Amino acid sequence: IKAATELYNAGKVKYILVSGDNRRNSYNEPEEMKKALIAAGTPDQRIILDYAGLRTLDSVVRAHLIFGLERFTLISQQFHNERAIYLAQQSHLQAIGYSAQDVSAYAGFKTNLRELLARVKVFVDIVTNKAPKHLGEKVKIPE
Repeated sequence: IKAATELYNAGKVKYILVSGDNRRNSYNEPEEMKKALIAAGTPDQRIILDYAGLRTLDSVVRAHLIFGLERFTLISQQFHNERAIYLAQQSHLQAIGYSAQDVSAYAGFKTNLRELLARVKVFVDIVTNKAPKHLGEKVKIPE
């Protein structure tokens, strides 16, 4: 949230597409990110929600197929940006990463283990031509 706010306030991004999971009533990543961005000063109308970003592959592919983006900036921790940029490149999209502060040492072990497995899964997804779980209606992001 802090990194996204920095980019928005610096005029480097016009809109922030927040992509995440909301499959359970008690868990809605996009809405929580939107609340935090608004609390940090990002105007509501500059935040676009993607409720079907169940995983990185879905978020990257949907950014193009649903939201019409050919070029975009990924805002996450460095380890995640590396994987997301690789997925974007495999889809012939132009993506750069802006790395947020890394996770704490306490969360680090669990996150690093999860990331190791996720990186293996990236190659399986590419070889099997995995598609996002949900596509849906196209959403136009204003210029």
